[in-house]
Amino acid sequence: MEAAVDDLGGDAMWAEYKSTKDPQVREQLILRYSPLVKFVAGRVSAGLPHTIEQADLVSYGMFGLIDAIEKFDAGRNIKFETYAITRIKGHIIDELRSIDWVPRSIRQKARDLERAHATLEASLGRAPTEAEVAAELGISVPEVQAMYGQISYTGLMALDEVINSGSGGERGEPTTFRDTLPDSGDGPQAAYEVEEMKQILAKAINRLGDREKIVLSLYYYENLTLAQIGQVLGVTESRVCQIHTRAITQLRSRLS
Repeated sequence: MEAAVDDLGGDAMWAEYKSTKDPQVREQLILRYSPLVKFVAGRVSAGLPHTIEQADLVSYGMFGLIDAIEKFDAGRNIKFETYAITRIKGHIIDELRSIDWVPRSIRQKARDLERAHATLEASLGRAPTEAEVAAELGISVPEVQAMYGQISYTGLMALDEVINSGSGGERGEPTTFRDTLPDSGDGPQAAYEVEEMKQILAKAINRLGDREKIVLSLYYYENLTLAQIGQVLGVTESRVCQIHTRAITQLRSRLS
């Protein structure tokens, strides 16, 4: 099977599958792009409790890869890897959400932090510090940092949900940040909506602190792990997790 993959170039493979829907060619495409599933599952698992097996995430993600192969239009001005990563991660997130692995207490803490951020930013005209958030919630700074750590399991996946409308994507699928990549095939209205969302998100990100912007850039654009980002910033992995969660909390409070 590996030899078959090597013998048939990527473009030729896509052309043959889209014209014939040959199951054997689809199997070759699955094998060719299966490392994407392991890559996404590995990144997602870094922010999950140890009770969630990475093998399960890979299983969920394979359905996302198959879905991406079925729906991908090779004529669109977008790389398959970019398209597939969004679908793979989306399937993993959907499955995790369906089994409701996040305790209610953690969800409540996330809502409390979002409300505190929104209230303080409205009154201060800028992003609040951890000390200001702690004062708003009536707790200590270490307790706020602990809250960021506890809700980081949800925050690590949040950027792919943060602009989710449930109706703006292709075929009625949710629109994520990654879906705002330019597409030459979009009509004028769709292109305008994507551009408007990009501007809104860009403004929200620009109002973040320097460390928050660096963490988001390294994690989502450079594909570094939390541990690697910690080495770049000279902090612990858990601190990077807190910074990431704080950034996502601020974005969610602004875009909600």
